[in-house]
Amino acid sequence: MKDDETSRGFSGAIKSARDHVWHHMTQHRPFEEHDPMLIVKGVGMRVTDAKGQEYLDATSGGVWTANVGYGRESIAKAVYDQLVTMNYFAQSISNIPASEFAEKLIAKMPGMSRVYYSSSGSEANEKGYKMVRQIAHKKYDGKKYKILYRNRDYHGTTITALSSSAHFERRDQYGPFTPGFVEFPDCCAYRSLIGDDPDYGVKAALEMEKVILAEGPDTVGAVVLEPITSGGGVIVPPDGYWETIQAICSKYDILIHIDEVVCGFGRTGKWFGYQHYGVKPDIVTLGKGLASGYAAISCTVTTEEVFNLFKGEPSDRIGYFRDISTFAGCMSGPAAALENMRILEQENLVQNAAEMGEYLLDQLHDLKDKYALIGDVSGKGLFAGLKLVKDRDSKEPVDESVPMSIVKDCMQQGVLIGRTTRSFREYNNTIILSPALISTREDIDEIIQAVDFALNKHTV
Repeated sequence: MKDDETSRGFSGAIKSARDHVWHHMTQHRPFEEHDPMLIVKGVGMRVTDAKGQEYLDATSGGVWTANVGYGRESIAKAVYDQLVTMNYFAQSISNIPASEFAEKLIAKMPGMSRVYYSSSGSEANEKGYKMVRQIAHKKYDGKKYKILYRNRDYHGTTITALSSSAHFERRDQYGPFTPGFVEFPDCCAYRSLIGDDPDYGVKAALEMEKVILAEGPDTVGAVVLEPITSGGGVIVPPDGYWETIQAICSKYDILIHIDEVVCGFGRTGKWFGYQHYGVKPDIVTLGKGLASGYAAISCTVTTEEVFNLFKGEPSDRIGYFRDISTFAGCMSGPAAALENMRILEQENLVQNAAEMGEYLLDQLHDLKDKYALIGDVSGKGLFAGLKLVKDRDSKEPVDESVPMSIVKDCMQQGVLIGRTTRSFREYNNTIILSPALISTREDIDEIIQAVDFALNKHTV
């Protein structure tokens, strides 16, 4: 079928998408005049829309998910083979792919030992919160039930996950929220109120201790943090930050819950983002790159110490973890995750993310030298952000229309990039680049060329 015939063949799907699909994070009024974009094919780093336009994807599926790229037949075959053998049984009963993947996953996470399956990052975080709440009742007479979360971090879209997320515009109009979640300040050194201080990381972490003391240490059960803040602007914690967080949590008997939904599985150049910092978590949540989008799966991983708190006498009717996730029993998830991990290992993609990430950040710093519009470059591995400002001295952010326009300009050049998307009222000014872990220098060069061209249009 020729390209124009193929395009006409997709017209029905486009009409259905316009008339019947409720798209995520999208204002639909423009679809009254323009068709929604329809992606129909993906191979490697590139996707093709219904009009036959090909794009280099620097977003890994829009939300940091397609880590090993598109068109991986071996993952599709692994899922197919598993589904025709055994597709589903509730996770209260063991199955082979879930058991095998749990063992391989734990081998990558020293200090962790148990894997609880579910089907989305939001759900994985909710499981962690339920564990903390139940531990409060089992061990602390219900007192240590509060969970601290950091400004600018995001932990999911359900009401309770939003209760622990500091993205104002994603939360607005969805309250009242689940009680017991308390915010503390972010650790963005670029917007430090104390200037260029070598001890800023320690001082930023101590802001969390102030909140603990204000709430009462005997009421705080856990803190949930992203290892690197993602949608809040790609904020890399400064030196000393994580070490101080660890010490504070040890001091007050507070569990550390690390949300690796975005950073996990090689995105930052290590298997997991927290492994850059030597921190020892009690709970780790995983999603997105866990199976690179080839199946819906997430995990809540804990230490044996946390797991043992839920072991008791069989006669105790409420002492165990009384939770269930229906589609955690779908065996396509761990089957896809197993093959995804094999690809990451065999193709050395975690190391590639580290090497190509270094190259990407070098190129972005060159762009910063070229354009005053760029106030700051941040990132780790294949996860980078450009903070756009009106003035470098004042650091006043540009209006969100500027990164929107740059994203559009890059798209017109055949490159898909991301940005902070109406999560905040004042800081929707970060361009986000997160290409797949299979990226080559040539791919990075093409991305940089598109961004360079778009930035130049805004400075001439």
